[in-house]
Amino acid sequence: MTARRVLPTEETAELLRLVRQIATDQLAPRSAAAEADSTFPRDVFLMLGRTGLLGLPYPEEHGGGGVPYEVYLQVLEEIGAVWASVGVGVSVHALSCFGLVTRGTEEQKQRWLPDMLGGELLGAYCLSEPHAGSDPAAMRTSARRDGDEWVIKGTKAWTTHGGFADFYKVMARTGDGRNDISCFLVPADAPGLSANPPEKKMGLTGSTTTAMNFDDVRIPLDRLLGAEGEGLKIALEGLDSGRLGIAAVATGLAQGALDAALAYAQERETFGRRIIGHQGLAFVLADMEANTQAARAITLHAARLKDAGLPFRREASVAKLVATDNAMKVTTDAVQVFGGYGYTRDFPVERYMREAKVMQIFEGTNQIQRMVIGRSLDTDQPGGISAG
Repeated sequence: MTARRVLPTEETAELLRLVRQIATDQLAPRSAAAEADSTFPRDVFLMLGRTGLLGLPYPEEHGGGGVPYEVYLQVLEEIGAVWASVGVGVSVHALSCFGLVTRGTEEQKQRWLPDMLGGELLGAYCLSEPHAGSDPAAMRTSARRDGDEWVIKGTKAWTTHGGFADFYKVMARTGDGRNDISCFLVPADAPGLSANPPEKKMGLTGSTTTAMNFDDVRIPLDRLLGAEGEGLKIALEGLDSGRLGIAAVATGLAQGALDAALAYAQERETFGRRIIGHQGLAFVLADMEANTQAARAITLHAARLKDAGLPFRREASVAKLVATDNAMKVTTDAVQVFGGYGYTRDFPVERYMREAKVMQIFEGTNQIQRMVIGRSLDTDQPGGISAG
């Protein structure tokens, strides 16, 4: 296994050792079977929450870990290296908590955050719609006030944890203007809320993805997060951090594929020598290593900007773009290293390749990331469009 970055503090090193042990002992042995059977591992998220890993980047006073984002992303990488579905799920859960942490009242935080950050309640994020993915301001799901309740009506697409989550962070239109969108925290047991059958996906099959239907779902007025009309701003701010989470998971996935390819290349022999001794293959592995290190460095650079309170939207898009494109390339090359065996399900690299593809699509397609980066360069300000 090639070296991973560890920050030079004993506390951080101990945290990463714990995560590696959990990943090796509890996640890796289950991952292949769960992915093959499309089994959602709800108990894994409960375990991670009770271990303190679901709320790492959020304040300690509400049950979080209070760690810098730079450290949190290294945790996500460790998880993503052995089970990408779980790594994505941890990132999505953090995104689902973002609106409450940043816009919730103190009463709302005290009421809901401890169980959310402690893993007792698993979150989902509802922004995209069947006709409005990269352009969330075109959403049609609406929320209207009726006495002391909000009534939500519409359909949300591509909901990670849909049907298994305990709460849903929902963006819904509350006015006629394009950006008149608000943010709501909807409990899973709200009458009128239902999940469609899970999507039949190419990869990440251990992560359930569904459309969610809001058929006049009624929730109390205090389920609004922030002010009316602030929802799109909350969504886009959350996606900046969420993109870093996906970049970290993608880097972990690339590292896992590289580790598998390297181990195979050191054992497999052709023409009387280990295949890593053949220059053509050694160069492939060298590029895999160099590009994965680069993706990691870019991702952690963006995290350091966030930790310092500096603008990081452009850098988050760069990290998401570079890390997920790299994951696609590295996992494809890992299959090539294995030769014909890489195309079979006897080895994990074919699964890694299937899992990498969607990372170029969700949390904003990589074409959207290029638009964000390009617009930010044009104005010399962090880019400002959307989602996914």
